[in-house]
Amino acid sequence: MMTRRELSEFETLVMPHLDAAHNLARWLLRDPIVTEDVVQTAIVRALTYFSGFRAENPRAWLLQIVRNAAHGWLADQSGKRHQPWPDGEDDERDQLPDPSPGPEAEAAGREALGRLDEVLATMPIDLRECLILREVEDLSYREIAEITGAPIGTVMSRLWRARQWMMPRMEGML
Repeated sequence: MMTRRELSEFETLVMPHLDAAHNLARWLLRDPIVTEDVVQTAIVRALTYFSGFRAENPRAWLLQIVRNAAHGWLADQSGKRHQPWPDGEDDERDQLPDPSPGPEAEAAGREALGRLDEVLATMPIDLRECLILREVEDLSYREIAEITGAPIGTVMSRLWRARQWMMPRMEGML
């Protein structure tokens, strides 16, 4: 059982990174319901093992737990087909206000997001997670290496391969 001090420390150090944890899980799992379950599982694990937390970077520590939980879920589902984000009203992109100037820009933006989603869905997961951690979460190569357990050189290689993967598939969209 956690003391009040430990719980307060957990809230101060780890909870500010909950959005980053959710983003990583969402991009890895591509299912909003499973994302919520995996993030919840990761937070419970983080709470359970917080007394042993000695790292300098709580964000990287939490994202590593989320990554492990997501990969665990994917391994459990290995025989099942993963579904992309739905295009219905529950899609998070439809719930955010769009600052575009008009319907044409909105349609073009939706098309570009849809295309990006399709490209990311076909990208191998090891490349996708490095790309998301670097470009969306703005983590350093060292932090990505810590989270994924891969050497920095491998992280750099995966990022290069992910960018190379995307270029021909996103032609005309940039």
